[in-house]
Amino acid sequence: MRSATSSHPQFATVVPTPDRLAKPTLSVSPSQADYGAQVYWLSCLPCHGDRGQGLTDEFREVYPPEDRNCWNSGCHGKRPYANGFTLPTTIPALIGSGTLQKFPTAANLHGYIFAAMPFWKKGSLTEGESWQVTAFLLRQNGFWQGSTDLDESNAGSVKLARGLVPFVMRQKAEVQNRSGVLIWGVLIGVLAILILVVLILKKFRNTTTI
Repeated sequence: MRSATSSHPQFATVVPTPDRLAKPTLSVSPSQADYGAQVYWLSCLPCHGDRGQGLTDEFREVYPPEDRNCWNSGCHGKRPYANGFTLPTTIPALIGSGTLQKFPTAANLHGYIFAAMPFWKKGSLTEGESWQVTAFLLRQNGFWQGSTDLDESNAGSVKLARGLVPFVMRQKAEVQNRSGVLIWGVLIGVLAILILVVLILKKFRNTTTI
């Protein structure tokens, strides 16, 4: 009896690998953060990674082989190519736990991006583009899901909670240091008084004996 199983070879379904360097597509009604994803792709992704992870070894493997050794001379090392630039040895992550810690508010983050980014052409983003990429980074980190656009009228009220941690810790450490100094001061003062009392009593006894 012939088997019911087909004699034709069975092939696995091929799932296309997503292009991690592809430009993000826009929805029918794109938000400010959606436009910011495209700004990030063009101006930030090459250094900060497709997922905001920074210029990691894993991310550099996504690039063609000739573009992976970013810090070599002739690329972005100490002697870059003509009209090129030298990359910092460490490029930080922008998305994920522990990121954006030095920016207390969205206004601070935007101000830095507008003035100092992208690294290779500082100040080249327009005001609108810098707000868009700020909104994108905030959304990806869970700080901003606003239905209205982010701008100078509301950015100062958007707190980046993780960005306040170092400041709070410094304040706590300073309070603890001041408390420690105060306690030691009190103890030294009490000890000095006890020594003085002992000396007075000793002198008084000597006088009485004479």
